[in-house]
Amino acid sequence: MVTPAVFLAGIVLAAALYCGLDPLGRSPMANFPGFETYPYELPPWSEVPHVRDEGDRLRGAEVRFLNQVKGPESIAFDPQGRGPYTGVDDGRVVFWNGESWSDFAYTSLNRTEICSPDPNPFSHIKIEHICGRPLGLRFDKKTGDLYIADAYFGLLKVGPQGGIAATLTAEAEGVPLGFTNDLAIDDEGTVYFTDSSAYYQRRKSPNHMFVSRNFLQLIFTGESSGRLLKYNPTTKVTTVLLRDLQFPNGVTLSKDESFLLFSEARLRLTKYWLKGEKAGTSEVFAILPGYADNVRTNENGDFWVAIHCHHNKYIDFLSKHRYLRKLLLKLPISIKYTYLLLIGGKLHGVVVKYSPNGEIIETLEDREGKTVKAISEVEEKDGKLWLGSVLMPFIAVY
Repeated sequence: MVTPAVFLAGIVLAAALYCGLDPLGRSPMANFPGFETYPYELPPWSEVPHVRDEGDRLRGAEVRFLNQVKGPESIAFDPQGRGPYTGVDDGRVVFWNGESWSDFAYTSLNRTEICSPDPNPFSHIKIEHICGRPLGLRFDKKTGDLYIADAYFGLLKVGPQGGIAATLTAEAEGVPLGFTNDLAIDDEGTVYFTDSSAYYQRRKSPNHMFVSRNFLQLIFTGESSGRLLKYNPTTKVTTVLLRDLQFPNGVTLSKDESFLLFSEARLRLTKYWLKGEKAGTSEVFAILPGYADNVRTNENGDFWVAIHCHHNKYIDFLSKHRYLRKLLLKLPISIKYTYLLLIGGKLHGVVVKYSPNGEIIETLEDREGKTVKAISEVEEKDGKLWLGSVLMPFIAVY
């Protein structure tokens, strides 16, 4: 007869084997054999700002274009003030003419009927590498050309009339762009942009260099092959300014263009000097309260930072213990719940405005994500904040 102790031991052993072997492939890294985790170089918890918006003001944001735009990561207005323009998940850049949306540009030469708009939020996930995924958008104020950072096709440009965007660069120093993310353009037409990883793409791709790798695994593992780059439109040469970055994301120029800022998964805004005695050097501009996406400069020279989610104790602990993180990523916990643990349990909305000196001026939140969540960009125009999100099926205005 089996005693209760033996039965309990059997249950524990079976559970341990199930968790260790993951026979049903439930773990977030089940399709990523041989994956590694890397140290996350985060600031001490005591140095992370915890300024909150007690009024939860973003809950009062106005939802516009509901179910008309899916995943509007970046928002731009042309030199005449028309728009917004935004990139959506089926690979199009679309334009609001004041009455309706119309297609403005495409980043893929391989578009077929499978890239057609579809209300299903997951319809284009597996074909992003075919249809394209435009992320950062910027207009050249002098020429009216629209520059596009496409996650798969690199840095592209399309003229003021729209159409098929032309590739400007898809590699730097012999290394292909794996995950082109955001960009900024100076008055001379020089483009500064981020490549979030040379190893991971945004979604899975059949490309032999990026098989079964995507941005969530990039976040989970802390891999650091990201780069900050510069494209010279005269010489058509792409130069690496900084390398070995952990998920570099949004990038913007200061009002006088003496420096640029870019966000990184290490809870920081980094300043890269373009002019003066410090040109070519970088330094920490600000420690962020959470994990940032795009950064945009307003007319006053202040910086709006879109925060995907707040930093929390769970991430703080795991950042210090890479091997424990690796062990947890092997457990049969789905990628959905692993992600929810990392963001603190639920999606929420946060944006922060910084002064040119790196001081927090204002924080706006929707703590429960009732109206906006996972904000990817803040574009300030005529006293209003236009809020995009790679996850939301609308644009919000506050």
